[in-house]
Amino acid sequence: MEVRTAGIDGVRVLVPMPHRDDRGLFTRTFDTAIAAEHGIDLGPEAQDSQSRSRQGTIRGMHGRRGRGEAKLVRVAHGAVLDVLVDARPDSPTFGTVESFRLDDEEFWHLYVPPGLLHGFQALSDVADVCYRIDRPHTPGEDLGVAYDDPDLAIAWPQEVTAISERDLGAPSWADLVASL
Repeated sequence: MEVRTAGIDGVRVLVPMPHRDDRGLFTRTFDTAIAAEHGIDLGPEAQDSQSRSRQGTIRGMHGRRGRGEAKLVRVAHGAVLDVLVDARPDSPTFGTVESFRLDDEEFWHLYVPPGLLHGFQALSDVADVCYRIDRPHTPGEDLGVAYDDPDLAIAWPQEVTAISERDLGAPSWADLVASL
């Protein structure tokens, strides 16, 4: 498994090396020792979750207040455009938007450190996204930003076919920044 740095400070891309043959493929999707070498430790409270979305659905942009949450994100089936925004005021990459294509062909994982906003758009008919999150969810710490905020100018590649009421009502980037 190769681990790459990304443009946002602290983000890592874990790139498995699938063995492909006439039967199909086999790949290691996570290795604790390799992750630890790169500062990735989701700790003893880690929880695994999965979402299923239909094509065009956007989920995001979500984050958490307080100590935030670290997560490892991958696609088990289909493909998504995964988007991160650095919402850490003291970060050298504060306000930076970065996107990644995650799919069930390359098996990339994104390590998202605490303090980032995260969202994605399903690019395939169905997309199953798996998350390993470092701590239990605390609803009172939720925060978000509008997926179509002009200051972030996220280039969603497809028409939006579904989005939650919560995400439709999310505040602007400027409002979030003022509250940090």
